[in-house]
Formats: sequence, C-alpha cells, structure tokens
Amino acid sequence: MQTLVSFLRGVNMAGHNKIKMTDLIVLFKKLGFKDAETYIQSGNVIFSKPVGLTTKEIASKIEGAINRKFGYSIAAIVRTEKELRKAVAVNPFLSEKDFDPAKMAVLFLAEEPSSDQIARVAKVDYPPDKFRISGSEIYIYCPNGFGKTKIYTGFFENKMKVVGTGRNWKTINTLLKLLKTGNSQVSC
Repeated sequence: MQTLVSFLRGVNMAGHNKIKMTDLIVLFKKLGFKDAETYIQSGNVIFSKPVGLTTKEIASKIEGAINRKFGYSIAAIVRTEKELRKAVAVNPFLSEKDFDPAKMAVLFLAEEPSSDQIARVAKVDYPPDKFRISGSEIYIYCPNGFGKTKIYTGFFENKMKVVGTGRNWKTINTLLKLLKTGNSQVSC
C-alpha cells in the first residue's frame, strides 16, 4: 500500500461544488482506496491505494466518480507522500528574509508544464509578490498577503493553460504531519 494525498480543485469554495467530507470518504472507499480521511473542507484527502495504478489514473478515477456522484467537473491533483515531502523541501522561499509561512502557498499542477507554458509567465512581475515554478508545483509568496495578489490559481491556469489547485503553507505542512502520525482530522 502507498499513501497518497488528493487535492480537489474548487470544493466548497464560496458555496460552489459543495461536498460533505463524510460523503467524499465514502466515495473514496467505494473506489477501493483504503484509510480515506479528509483534512478541512476543501477536498484534501489522505488515502492508501493498492499497487498498480499511477497517480494520473487515480486522479482520473476520482474525477469520474465525483462527476457521476455529485455532478461536478472537478480536477483531482494527486501526490504521493514522497512527492509532497519533496515539494516542501524544495520551497525556494524558505530562505527569504523575514519569511512568513502565512504568506506562502503552492499550486499543485495536474501535469508538469512545458517550456512553452513556462515561457508565457517567465517575465511576469508583480512585486512584492513572487513565484517560482519547480516541476509540477508553482510556489507563490505574497509578503503582503493574498487579498490583492494577481498571481494565484486562475492567473496561472489562464496564462499557462494548466490545471491546478492551491493550498496554503499551513495546510500543506499539516497534511505532512498527518501523514507521519496517521491521525487525519475529518471535517464535515
């Protein structure tokens, strides 16, 4: 068994795509995923899967099941525990002077962007906000907060033609702790 985390895009955001986390757990278990537990109501699911399926196949399976059960077309971004730990370890902004983790987020992309996609945002500059692309993640640091930033999920999806979903630094690190302890917190 391998432990994974799925990040669902746009679940329970501003009254849209409402899914109870208890219903989501039932859905994951029906798909054959073991130990499914959620963390907060934005569609973060920690689960185990039997060997044999790729993360892309798992994401597709989750997306299809959500569409059939709830009628929503929602992207599911799946990361292995190892991939999530690496994403945290390579954060390019951790060494920033006066780094504030509350001003940090990561966009998890469905696929690694091509060089053409990356080129579309290479010269984007909205100081003091910063971003760096590394593999299938876009790291965003907004020293003044996210309230007025132009660089978040929709910006990158529109400019780069990618699919992704963002999570703040606290959520990501809490998920890592839960993976380590195995004590997820189900929120309904």
